[in-house]
Amino acid sequence: MHTGDFQSDRIEFLDLARSAGAEIVAVLGGSRSRPDAGLYIGSGKADETAAACAAGEAEVAIFNHDLSPSQERNLEKVLSCRVLSRAGLILDIFAKRARTHEGKLQVELAQLQHLSTRLVRGWTHLERQAGGGIGLAGPGETQLELDRRLVKDRMAHLKKQLEDVRRHRALSRSARKRNETPLVSIVGYTNAGKSTLFNAMTGAQAYAADQLFATLDTTIRKLQLPADQEILLADTVGFIRDLPHGLVAAFRATLEEAREADWLVHVVDASDPEHETRIQQVQAVLKEIEADTLPVLYVFNKIDLVLGEKPRVERDAEGLPARIYLSAQTGDGIDALRQVLSEVIFTDLFEGELAVTPQQGKLRGLLFAAHAVQQEQVDAQGVSHLTLRLPMARYERVCREAGVAMVQPGPALESWEELAPPKPPKRARKSAA
Repeated sequence: MHTGDFQSDRIEFLDLARSAGAEIVAVLGGSRSRPDAGLYIGSGKADETAAACAAGEAEVAIFNHDLSPSQERNLEKVLSCRVLSRAGLILDIFAKRARTHEGKLQVELAQLQHLSTRLVRGWTHLERQAGGGIGLAGPGETQLELDRRLVKDRMAHLKKQLEDVRRHRALSRSARKRNETPLVSIVGYTNAGKSTLFNAMTGAQAYAADQLFATLDTTIRKLQLPADQEILLADTVGFIRDLPHGLVAAFRATLEEAREADWLVHVVDASDPEHETRIQQVQAVLKEIEADTLPVLYVFNKIDLVLGEKPRVERDAEGLPARIYLSAQTGDGIDALRQVLSEVIFTDLFEGELAVTPQQGKLRGLLFAAHAVQQEQVDAQGVSHLTLRLPMARYERVCREAGVAMVQPGPALESWEELAPPKPPKRARKSAA
């Protein structure tokens, strides 16, 4: 019942199921003007699904839709097997792929957030009084209430640990900004070839495979560009349509590497006939994590799978790079991407002097936090004259956060003497009587 292309959605859904390790015994489709409140599908389709599950001895029925807790319960009764929604399926894949401590924390939190809305079962063992657990159950507390409390406590513990991770990442970002090293994050639809491109650019050994969500953990490496320029390149988790909100929230620390970047490299699978739709779906996730205003360079990957396609750079009406066509697998076009990154990042700097009034204290604070201030002098009126050097994209973001219009810098002053506030006259000493 999705509004998108049915065949494309079906192929992606089957890939998700296989990525989770499922052996598919039957695939059923259908259409309704609106979901059924009790079963999501109609009663006739439910009976058809139950017969298919019985014939294939299926242990789980996976739905390519979000299901409410009550719909899952009702379907399990009708189908006599476990029922998994699209969100539950993606969570299961993430749980299998998480490798680092941080990734496992994020996945567990998302799973518990999903589970917390489903602790309402019709089974009697969840309704009986909890008995005898020392230090666990309170007076008259039911098993269901106890389960909810344990889940809530565990979620609070995980959030605290992830907040520590977030602070650690913030310190690392602060150090990078002090060194004035631009950060470029690779984003894109899952299985577009982001990690393969990352490895081809940096010589890293990040895990890359022809499967959905092969990479969950952010990896950052230095990258040398022409003319001895250096940037930091970050490989991030792949996006997908209808990414569960719980996952977006749980992976906030990881996704912040995209939000805090100076530039985004949006990798697109050029061999995917639905690549324009995929671009829109990635843009929707970027908007959700507040990264949709960052400058983007589009890289169309996998041209080796497109007949007649050659590596090239497309430019817009102003002559700026807009799209790059390459193959990360064969390496064709990688050098052109390095050259373009050098062009767009290091020729688009905000350099010069900016006058900041006392009323614009937030702007001044954000510029210092971005480690963009090279020198500061305050004049007699309290106006701060700042000598700045930072990427234009970062300056634009600072202005947005401060709620001020972006002002072009003036030339740096040759001398600060004229700005120095006049010294107060020395007070004459009174002679002792």
